[in-house]
Amino acid sequence: MGFIELLVNIKTNIALVGNPNSGKTSLFNVLTGLNQKVGNFPGVTVDKKTGITQISENCKATLIDLPGTYSLYPRREDEWVSYKVLLDQDEKLKPDMILLVADASNLKRNLLFCTQIIDLKIPVVIGLSMMDLARQKGIKIDIAGLERELGVPIVAINPRKNKGIAALKKAIELTADNIQNIPPRNFIDSQALAPEAIQELKSYFPDISNYKAIHYLINHEHFLLTEQEQLMVEEIEQKNKFNPTRTQAEEIMQRYARIRQIMQNTVVEDGPLQKSLLTEKLDNILMHRVWGYVIMVVVLFLLFQSIFWLAQYPMDVIEWSFGKLASWFTGVLAVGWFSDLFVNGILAGLSGIFLFVPQIMILFGLITLLEDSGYMARISFLTDKLMRKVGLNGKSVMPMISGFACAVPAIMSARNIENAKERLLTIMITPLMSCSARLPVYTILIALVIPNKFYLGFMSLQGLVMMGLYIFGTFMALIVAWVMKWFIKTKERSFFILELPVYRSPRWKNAGITMLEKAKIFVRDAGKIIMIISLLLWALSSYGPPEKMKAVSAKYDALILANPNNNAEIIKQQKTALLQNSYAGILGKSIEPAIAPLGFDWKIGIALITSFAAREVFVGTMATLYSVGADESESTLRHKMATAVRADGTKVYNLATGLSLLIFYVLAMQCMSTLAVVKRETRSWKWPVIQFVYMTVLAYTMSWLVYIIFK
Repeated sequence: MGFIELLVNIKTNIALVGNPNSGKTSLFNVLTGLNQKVGNFPGVTVDKKTGITQISENCKATLIDLPGTYSLYPRREDEWVSYKVLLDQDEKLKPDMILLVADASNLKRNLLFCTQIIDLKIPVVIGLSMMDLARQKGIKIDIAGLERELGVPIVAINPRKNKGIAALKKAIELTADNIQNIPPRNFIDSQALAPEAIQELKSYFPDISNYKAIHYLINHEHFLLTEQEQLMVEEIEQKNKFNPTRTQAEEIMQRYARIRQIMQNTVVEDGPLQKSLLTEKLDNILMHRVWGYVIMVVVLFLLFQSIFWLAQYPMDVIEWSFGKLASWFTGVLAVGWFSDLFVNGILAGLSGIFLFVPQIMILFGLITLLEDSGYMARISFLTDKLMRKVGLNGKSVMPMISGFACAVPAIMSARNIENAKERLLTIMITPLMSCSARLPVYTILIALVIPNKFYLGFMSLQGLVMMGLYIFGTFMALIVAWVMKWFIKTKERSFFILELPVYRSPRWKNAGITMLEKAKIFVRDAGKIIMIISLLLWALSSYGPPEKMKAVSAKYDALILANPNNNAEIIKQQKTALLQNSYAGILGKSIEPAIAPLGFDWKIGIALITSFAAREVFVGTMATLYSVGADESESTLRHKMATAVRADGTKVYNLATGLSLLIFYVLAMQCMSTLAVVKRETRSWKWPVIQFVYMTVLAYTMSWLVYIIFK
C-alpha cells in the first residue's frame, strides 16, 4: 500500500453539535449528501445520524450529527445523548474533534454552549451560520476578532447556498493535522468554582480538564464509572460540601460576563435602526389570537388532505403491482402449500409493508417543509394551551393530526416531543385518530345502516356520520390522555420551551433526504415484525384440524365432480367453509359468545381477527365469507351483507350492529403495524400490550353501550 493510499484511508471522527435551529442539519446534509446512516443511540429512541464526508484528498471523516442542545446541562433525552458523547461517556462514539454550528443572528445565546465545549479541551471548529439574517438585523460581526477571543477557527457558512463549505473543510483539515499542537485555552476559571473538590478529583482522574471535573461532580451517576469510583466521587462531594446548583449558577454567570466582553469587542448592533424583519410582520398575522387559529386549521386541513391526494396514486400503483405479481406467481408456481405461502403470506406481507411507504414519505416530506419554513413551531405554540390541559403539549398536535392518515408515521414523528411522559402519552393515544385504513370499513358499514338522506339540501346524513366518527375518535383521544396522565409517572418536569425560528424558504433536497430516511427506517425495522405476524395470520387462516379440513375438501370435491357446470360457485363456498374450519375460523367461533353482546356473529369475529393485519382487510374478509367473487361489484357485497340473517331470521347488519361495529373500529387497536412501531419507539412490549388492552376494553365497552341504546 502506497503512502498516498494510506493517507486516503485515514478517518477522523467529528461530532456535529449546536443549538436547535442553528443550521446544523443543513450542514450535515451538505457535507454527507446521501452517504448517511440512521439508527438509534443505545438504550434510547433518539435518532443517531452518521455520514461520511470527504474533507480533502487525504482525509475522510465520519460525521456524527448529535441532537441539538442549548447547554451542557441536559434535561431532555436527546440532550443527554449529546452530553454523554461530548463528556466521553459513550462507549461506542469517541469524537476526535467537534464541529460546532453557531447562529450569528443569536450569537450571545449560542456562545454559552460554544464556550462550554471549548473548556472541555476537545479540538473545535466553529461554523458561523445565519450571517445573512444577522446582516438583516443590522448585526456586524468581526470574525477575525471573535476567533482571537475564543481561540478556535471560525468560518462563516451558508449551507443552504453551499457557501463557505470549502473554507470550513480546510479549517477542519488543519485542525485534524495539528490536534496535538493546539494550545489549551480556559474560557473561564473553572478551578475557582470548587477548588478543593476539583483538585482532589483530579488526583484520581488526572487527564480530565478542570471544567470536565465539575461535570464529574454534578452528573457522575450517569458516567461510565465503577461502583468504587462512584463512591469515591460522592465522598469528595460530601467532604468538600460541593453544591451543584450553586456551582452551575456561578458558572453561567461567569460565562455571560465574559461573553458580554467579547460581544462588546467583536459585535456591532445598529440598535433602534435594526430592520423590521419579515418574520415579525408574518407573526403579527400567523400568531394572531383569532386569525392565527383560523390559518392553522386551514394549513392542517390542507396537510391532511394532501396526504390522501398525493399518496393515493403511488399506493394504487403499489397495490396494483403486488396484485399483478400475485397473479403471475399463482400462474407460474405449482399449486401447493409453498405457492400459497409465497403469494398469500410473503407477498401479502410485503404489500402491507410497502403500502404504507408513500404515506410515510409524503407525511414526513410535508412536515419537513413546514419545519424548514418555520411554521411548524408556530403550530405547536398555538395548540400548547389546549394540549397541556390533558397532559400533552403543543408538539403533540402534529402526530395526532398525522394519525388521520396513518398512525405508523404519526407515532414516529412523536420523537420531536422532548418530555418523556408527554411523548409516551402522545404515542398511546395517536391510534385513536381515524386513519385512512378505516375508510373502507366506514364506507361500507355507513352505506349499510345509515339512510342516504340530505339536510338543507346539501348536508348528507352519511357524510355527517363519517365526520362524527373522526370527531369522536379525537375526543376520546383527549379524554384518554387526561386519564392516563394521572397514571404515567415521571420525575421529569414538563417545560414547553420553544424557539420560534425565522421564516425561510424550504429546501426540497432536505425534504427528499428525510423522506428516504424515514422510508428506510420503516421498511427495515417495523417491516420485520409485520412480516412475522402476516405469516402467522396466513398459517391460522390456511390450516385447521386435519380431520375437519379433509372432510370439508372431500365434501366440496365431490360436489364439483357432481356439478361441473357450477364449479366457480362451489369453489367459493369451499373457500368459505375451509376458512370457517381453519384455526382462524375456529377462533372466530370460539369468541362469538364474547362478541355476541355487541351484536357481532362469528363471521364478524373472523373479520376482527384477520383485519388485525390491517383494518381495511375487513372488507376483503367479508367478501370471502359471503362468497363474493372478484368480478362482482362492491354494491353486491353490500347487498349480500344487507340481506344476511341470523339463525333466528333477524338481520345481521341492522342499525344497532352497524353502529356498534363502527364504534369498535374507531376505538379498537386493529393494526399490527401500529403495535410494531409502538414497540420500536418505546423499546418495550409493555406499552404496546397496555395500549392493545385499553383500546380493546374501551372499544368493547363503548360498542356494547351503543348496541344497547340502538337495539
